[in-house]
Amino acid sequence: MLWQFIHLVLQVFLFALLGRIVLSWFPPSGAGILETIRLLLFRITEPVLAPIRNLLPPVRVGGMGLDLSPLIVFLVLEILMAAIPG
Repeated sequence: MLWQFIHLVLQVFLFALLGRIVLSWFPPSGAGILETIRLLLFRITEPVLAPIRNLLPPVRVGGMGLDLSPLIVFLVLEILMAAIPG
């Protein structure tokens, strides 16, 4: 039962991370429901992403920086979810 709950929490966080990634492709609107969702996802995911971002600076791709912290967190979550028994 505990493992199922942990798996569920990790899954919810994974969907929040995916939502944040998708919304990062669009410019902020400044107001409205989309911006409210963006801020909520930011508050949920940033405490996990920030320490990784501090350890691993963005990779330069052309004239922009590519933040790899979501990819690393995504992979770690998948590994953790696969390791949970049940």
